[in-house]
Amino acid sequence: MFFERPDAGETAVLVHVDFQDEQEREDPGEFLELVRSAGAEPATLLQGSRRKPDPRTFIGSGKVEELRELLAVHHAELVIFNHALSPSQERNLERSLKCRVLDRTGLILDIFAQRARTHEGKLQVELAQLEYMSTRLVRGWTHLERQKGGIGLRGPGETQLETDRRLLRARIKAIHKRLDKVRSQREQNRRARSRAEIPSVSLVGYTNAGKSTLFNALTSSEVYAANQLFATLDPTLRRLEIADVGPVVLADTVGFIRHLPHKLVEAFQATLQEAAEASLLVHVIDAADPDRELNIGEVEGVLGEIGADEVPCLRVMNKIDLLDSAPRIERDGSGVPEVVWLSAQQGLGLDLLAEALSERLAENVIEARLTLAPKQGRLRAGLHELGAVREETFDDEGHTLLSVRLPRRDFMQLLARLGEKAEDYLSPEDMDTSPVWADEARR
Repeated sequence: MFFERPDAGETAVLVHVDFQDEQEREDPGEFLELVRSAGAEPATLLQGSRRKPDPRTFIGSGKVEELRELLAVHHAELVIFNHALSPSQERNLERSLKCRVLDRTGLILDIFAQRARTHEGKLQVELAQLEYMSTRLVRGWTHLERQKGGIGLRGPGETQLETDRRLLRARIKAIHKRLDKVRSQREQNRRARSRAEIPSVSLVGYTNAGKSTLFNALTSSEVYAANQLFATLDPTLRRLEIADVGPVVLADTVGFIRHLPHKLVEAFQATLQEAAEASLLVHVIDAADPDRELNIGEVEGVLGEIGADEVPCLRVMNKIDLLDSAPRIERDGSGVPEVVWLSAQQGLGLDLLAEALSERLAENVIEARLTLAPKQGRLRAGLHELGAVREETFDDEGHTLLSVRLPRRDFMQLLARLGEKAEDYLSPEDMDTSPVWADEARR
């Protein structure tokens, strides 16, 4: 007979095991932050070392006995593991400890469920939770017994577990359909932005690196930001004006975490697609975190999973106020900005980030010297209206000599509006890098 599951558990005993394999190790400090972010009250941490997990209980019978004693001492009703447990390990532990057992994946899912605000975010969290639960259905009640066969009882019918599994499958199928519709809408929006040649910049990074704080500082938004893991979950898009580039779409995405469960990456594929389709990734890094190199590796690993590892990337070393470091830009051998050091919370170095974004996105900017005949006054006026004219002189024949710099998109739109041919003003190289507007200009 199984125990009666409590409605909720707040006082928790935590379990962390160190393994010999570095790839399997988790960070106990990060685990504690996760538990607090979920709203649980850590009572104590049970630690141990093993060569490999015990197939039945993960921690072995001796540690299970220690765990039972700690639960009694601290009057705790919940055990949280800093590791992924198999369904059978979870069931065996619950049967032995007579309390609820939660693993790292379940803990992250619980935090996500608390933080999801948008319709899409809630659907994605529910899908991940249902797929997680589908392998963990146990009878957490004792008032229902399994239907038995026998005289007068044979025939069609379902056990309670079978009913639950059928309902779960139906709900998962329904959510997949609704997410497909949301995904289609997002794809249409991305195609519209692509046709308008509006660059998109996605903020990515380890959770609690300061992405939302930076997003708010750049866009004057009020996205929730706090010193906790997964403070924001849902992606947010805002328009941002960049010098010499014009409007760009800035996206704040969900933070990554070490050993992010594979199912979560799957469930958030549509959201993370914003990063995969971006013109530029801004990888926000907590410069003061002693584990920052490990965190960078985790983020790059997830970006590889979603196919975003080929997108150009600008690194932002945030929280330099905690290091007493000065804002600066680091460039590669060609002078291209690679790293910007700043403090989003203190507003230090934001001008340098704007400069770096302008330079990294400036491949969509045209710099040219134009010679305009007197009859091309409308084009000259249009360029002045756009603020694109850097220098203007006149020759003896009345021609206007202009030095211009402006977003290629704006130039193509102006030419199309005036009925001018783009090839009369742009080199073949410039024409090739802007096929959409070049075609429109030719028409």
